[in-house]
Amino acid sequence: MRVPLSWLREYVDLPATETGRDVQARLVSAGLEVEAVEQLGAGLKGPLVVGKVLTIEELEGFKKPIRFCTVDVGTANGTGDPQEIVCGARNFSVGDKVVVVLPGAVLPGDFAIAARKTYGKTSHGMICSGDELGMGDDGSGGIIVLPPEHEVGTDAIALLELVDEVLDIAVTPDRGYCLSLRGVARETATAYGLALRDPALLDVPAPNAFGHPVKIADPRGSDRFTARTVTGLDPEARSPLWLTRRLQKAGMRPISLAVDITNYVMLEVGQPLHAYDRSRIDGPLGVRRALPGEKITTLDGAERTLDPEDLVITDDRGAIGLAGVMGGADTEIADVAVDPETGEVRGTTEVVIEAAHFDPISIARTARRHKLASEASKRFERGVDPQAAAAAAQRTVDLLVLLAGGSAGAGVTEVVAPYAPHTIVMPAGHPDRVAGMAYGRETVVRRLQEVGCAVQGQDELVVTVPSWRPDLGAPNDLAEEVIRLEGYENLPSTLPTPPSGRGLTERQRLHRRVGRVLAGAGYVEALNYPFIGDAVLDALGLPADDARRRTVTLVNPLSDEEPALRTTLLPGLLAALRRNDGRGSHDLALFETGLVFRPTGHETVPVRLPVDRRPSDADLAGLDAALPRQPRRAAVVLAGAREQAGWWGAGRPAGWADAVEAARTVAREAGVELTVRAGQHAPWHPGRCAALFAPVDGEETLVGHAGELHPRVVKTLGVPDRTCAMEIELDLLERAGDGPVQAPRISTFPVATQDVALVVADDVPATAVEEALHQGAGELLESLRLFDVFTGEQIGEGRKSLAYALRFRAPDRTLTVEEATAARDAAVALAAERTGAVLRGA
Repeated sequence: MRVPLSWLREYVDLPATETGRDVQARLVSAGLEVEAVEQLGAGLKGPLVVGKVLTIEELEGFKKPIRFCTVDVGTANGTGDPQEIVCGARNFSVGDKVVVVLPGAVLPGDFAIAARKTYGKTSHGMICSGDELGMGDDGSGGIIVLPPEHEVGTDAIALLELVDEVLDIAVTPDRGYCLSLRGVARETATAYGLALRDPALLDVPAPNAFGHPVKIADPRGSDRFTARTVTGLDPEARSPLWLTRRLQKAGMRPISLAVDITNYVMLEVGQPLHAYDRSRIDGPLGVRRALPGEKITTLDGAERTLDPEDLVITDDRGAIGLAGVMGGADTEIADVAVDPETGEVRGTTEVVIEAAHFDPISIARTARRHKLASEASKRFERGVDPQAAAAAAQRTVDLLVLLAGGSAGAGVTEVVAPYAPHTIVMPAGHPDRVAGMAYGRETVVRRLQEVGCAVQGQDELVVTVPSWRPDLGAPNDLAEEVIRLEGYENLPSTLPTPPSGRGLTERQRLHRRVGRVLAGAGYVEALNYPFIGDAVLDALGLPADDARRRTVTLVNPLSDEEPALRTTLLPGLLAALRRNDGRGSHDLALFETGLVFRPTGHETVPVRLPVDRRPSDADLAGLDAALPRQPRRAAVVLAGAREQAGWWGAGRPAGWADAVEAARTVAREAGVELTVRAGQHAPWHPGRCAALFAPVDGEETLVGHAGELHPRVVKTLGVPDRTCAMEIELDLLERAGDGPVQAPRISTFPVATQDVALVVADDVPATAVEEALHQGAGELLESLRLFDVFTGEQIGEGRKSLAYALRFRAPDRTLTVEEATAARDAAVALAAERTGAVLRGA
C-alpha cells in the first residue's frame, strides 16, 4: 500500500515538522512494516510552468515525426515572448495547455535543461510527459495536456504536486484494514496520540424502496449489498488534477472519471466499489453462485468459464461480473465518443454504484482459480469493513455529483443479512501474562479502545471488536494489540532455561554434521522450495513406474506448475544450478539436506483433531498414519571446475568421482563405509552411475546413487555439460551406523607401505578387488588406495591393471618386513580367489 504523506495529513493533524521518515519510525514501532519512504520530486528544480501551445510546425526529412512549437509561458522566461521548443509527441494541438520546463531547470534523475540545437532548430526547453516528471503513467501515452482553466505561467510543481513523500507499506494478511488511507490514518493517529478524521463518518440516507432492485440468492456469499444511482453525468467530464495525482502516487493509473472516483474511494475508505453503466443493466442486480459452464467476459477482455463455486453479480441476462474480483465487459462505463454525423458526444450518463461485502474465502478462491488478482480481491480476501459499504457508496455519489455534474438518485438500496458484533471475553491481566510484564487494566482498556474496541467489565473484560478488524478473534489477538501499541521494544528480554539432560537428538546431530562437512568440502548450501511438477519428472527421464512419480498433491498449491511435494532433492538443486550458471557463476558445487515425501499408498484418511482438549495417543497415531513417508536426504550437484587452474597447476573439472566422494564424505559422518557398485538409475548416465550400499540391520541396502547425469537430462534441464549429482538417504545411514562416530586410535609406531599391481578382467569392478584386499589383509591394514589403472598391449586385450598402495601399521609394535609382506600376500590371495586377480609381472 502506497500512502502519500500529503494525503495522510488530511485525516491526521501531524506536526508540520514531521517527515516521512518520522512517520515511518512511528508506524514500524506500532507493528506496521513500512518498507520504504519514496521522495517524490527529489532533485527537481524549476522553472516548470503551465504553457499554451500557440503554433505547431511539422519538420520534414527526419526518420520520426518532429514538431517545432511556440508556447506561451507568460513572464516565466523573463521576456514574455513565446518559447520555441522542439517536440516529438503527437498527442497535443494548438491551444492546448501543457507543462513546460525552461532552461536552467533540473528534472528528476539530475537531468539539467538547457537550450540546445536539434533537428535544425534551437529548442529552449521541453514540453513534458508524466514519465519525465516522475509522475508515472497518466494514461495519455505522451505529453501532459492540462485542463484549459489553468493560467499560463502557473508554477506546475505546486499544481501537479510533484514534491511529496510516499510511504510504501507491506500489509500483512491480518492487517487488511491498512490497505486504505483510513486504516493507515487510524494507526498513525494512535501512534501519535492524535485525533482521527474518519472519512467513513458521513451522513447516509436511510434505505428506501426506490433504489435499483437487488436480489441476493446467496446471503453467505454476500451479507451486505448497497446500490446507489447517479444520473445526468457529463460524459466529457475529466478527473481533476488532484484526483489523478493522488491515484498516481498511490500506484494506480487514471482511466476515466467514474472509474477514478471508485478507485479513489477504495483507497480512501478501503471498500472496493464498482460502477455499472445503468443503460446496460437489464433488470435487478443479483448475487449468486455461477452455473456449471457459465461464461463471462471480464473487463480485461478475457472470456472465462466459471466454476460453480464462483460468486457472480447478475442481471436478467446472466452473469455480468465476478463478485469482488472484476466486473464484466457488458456493463462497463462507455468511452466518450463523438458521432461523426451529428457531432453529438456519447458516453455513460447514468451509473449504478455497487458497494458490497463478500465472503473472503470465496473471493480468494475465485481470484486464484482464474489467476485474476485485482485491487478489489486483494482487499476482500484480507477482510473489508462491512459497515463501510454505505459510506463508501455515499462518498462515491458525492464525488460524481461534484465532479461530473450528476444528480444523486433518491433511491437507496441496502440488503443486509442479520449481523451481530463479535465479542471476546478476556481476563484483564491476560496481556500481562502473554507479555511477561505488568500493563495494568487501565492501559489494556485504553489501548483496546484506541483500536476501536468497546470494552466493559472489571477483572473479566467483555470486548466488542470493531467491524474493520475481522482478524481479532481470540484473547491472544487482543493481547497482541496491547503489546504492539505499548511497544515491542519495551518487552523484557528473558532467555529460557533449558532443562538439564536434553539437547539435540542423534538424528539432528547427524543432519548438522553432514551440512558442516559438505560446506567444509567446498559445497554451498541451497535452500529450495519442496514443490515439483510432472514436467521436471519428465525432464529427469523417470520411467512411468518409478516410485518417485508417486507424489503427494497439494489441495491449494502455490503454483499450478508445481502442485506436488518433492520425492527427490535433485529438481530444486538443478534449478538452482541452472539459475546460477545463467548468471555467470560456472564453477558450482551445491548441496541440500531436507525431507522428501514418498507416499506408500497405504495412507489413511486423516482424523479431525479435537480443539477442546489434548489429542489422545490414538488420535495422534491416526494422524501419523495419514502422512506419507518422509525420509531425510542429502544431495549435491556439481558443474564446471572442481579445482581451479593457477600457478600451482592446470586444475581439473568436476567429475562423477567427486559425486561419489561426496557420498563417502556424508557416510563417514555416520560412521559408515559405503560399498560402491556400478548401477543404472535415472537421471544418471547408465555408464557413469554408482549405486551406493550400506549395511542396514544386517543386510546390504541401497542408500543412494551418484555419478554423471544423462546427456539427455542435461540438455532438457539446460544445465552445463557433464553435470554430476549425488543423492543419499540420511535415515538409512543413521540406522547403518554404530551410533556416535568414535575418534580413531592413532598408533605411534611407523607405517609399512606395500604396493601391489593386480591384473583382472575388464568387467571386474575395482570395488570388488578392494573389498577382497581389505578382508584378506586383516587387522593390520590401515588404509588402501587405488593410485593407477592401466590398459594396453602389455596387459593383454580385455584386461586391466589396478595398482594399490597398502599401508600396514600395528598399534603396539613396529611391524617387520615379514609381517607386512605376509599381510599383503594374504590380501592378494583372497583377491585372486574371488576376482581372478593375478600379480602383474608374475
